[in-house]
Amino acid sequence: MHQTLQIPIFRLIAIIVLFSSFYVYSQTAIASPDLNQIKLPAGFKISIYADANTKNGEDLAGARFMAFDAQGNLYVSSAKGDKVVMLPDANKDGIADEVITVADNLNAPQGLAFVGDALLVANQNGVVKLKKTGVEKNKFWPAKITPFISNLSAGGHRLKNIKLSPDGYLFINVGSSCNVCIESDATRATILRYTQDGKPAGALLTLGRHQQSAVWARGLRNSQGFAWHPESGAMYATNNGADNRSATKNGAVDDELPPEHLNKIEAGKHYGWPHCWGGLNHIKVQVKDPNFAAEAGFCNTTQAPEITFTSHSTPIGITFLDKTNWPADYKQDAIVALHGSWNRKQPSGYKLVRVKFKNNQPSEVVDFASGWLVGDNAWGRPVDVAVGTDAALYVSDDEAGVIYRISNQPAK
Repeated sequence: MHQTLQIPIFRLIAIIVLFSSFYVYSQTAIASPDLNQIKLPAGFKISIYADANTKNGEDLAGARFMAFDAQGNLYVSSAKGDKVVMLPDANKDGIADEVITVADNLNAPQGLAFVGDALLVANQNGVVKLKKTGVEKNKFWPAKITPFISNLSAGGHRLKNIKLSPDGYLFINVGSSCNVCIESDATRATILRYTQDGKPAGALLTLGRHQQSAVWARGLRNSQGFAWHPESGAMYATNNGADNRSATKNGAVDDELPPEHLNKIEAGKHYGWPHCWGGLNHIKVQVKDPNFAAEAGFCNTTQAPEITFTSHSTPIGITFLDKTNWPADYKQDAIVALHGSWNRKQPSGYKLVRVKFKNNQPSEVVDFASGWLVGDNAWGRPVDVAVGTDAALYVSDDEAGVIYRISNQPAK
């Protein structure tokens, strides 16, 4: 004989209320970030270009690096989702219409670069080429994916960037496999250079039967962001310093060491990691790591950073501002995204900084946009910055899954 399930009336009412609340919540738009928390210089405005409320906006989770095509469409990589998406804005109102998946099932994709109509995507183990598969507007995707550069070192600092330089070469970073160590793979902790057809074009010309190396610069622990100065043409790259370092042999960990770097990247130069780091307070000198020393005099042969950022603030994306419609005194400067620290007692980063240039050289670092860090808690983490075809600055945030748009509002 079966027993009848009996539920007290007050419990039944509670269950109905619970499920009704869940239904209402599931039908309610996800709250957008409170942009009133973001502090900007006078005359600038920040807005949401795309977030979880955008059509298919859930695909922005883990938004990393960005690139614009010739038509002004924004493309964004998601290492978390292993995909690349497009965010069109057909009516040019500064708000994305939807999130369109361009390619998925990739391998920790990050860097994006257009070469003609082809979109190159830097996976952790190589570069693939995405080609459009149709001719109708916004109907060419998903893409045809073909290998382009293969067998790059994966794991460790796995995320890679790729950019096309003004003189027509492709540059790719390969991060270190560790915090501090001697790498057995010569392509680790480097920036590589390739031709547009994917052939190695490193700083050292190889003759005879030996394969040409792609290594352009070394001693770079993790240089994910790089860009070229609009006047001098010099290449600048952000670099993340090692963790858990001390100023003395076997000393206590100092959260202020080492500073993060902005390096001028030149052919064949070594930038010090794992044995050396730059001086504090922007002093252009290389400092020996007392707990991972090299042979005597080694640090004197390495290249000091042009300017430094607060330690462990994790500078990633960088862009110059010459193509913005911002005030003239910004046009030679750069914006750098500080992704934020993970193991400092006092958190650092979680903001955008402006690197001022004087006589084509970095001269000062000042805050540009802050407010993602509230107390010791961060609700957002800027990753990349890019200037759009509308002359505004776009910012990706892999913590909040948001693309921000920062524009200048001229005084009337």
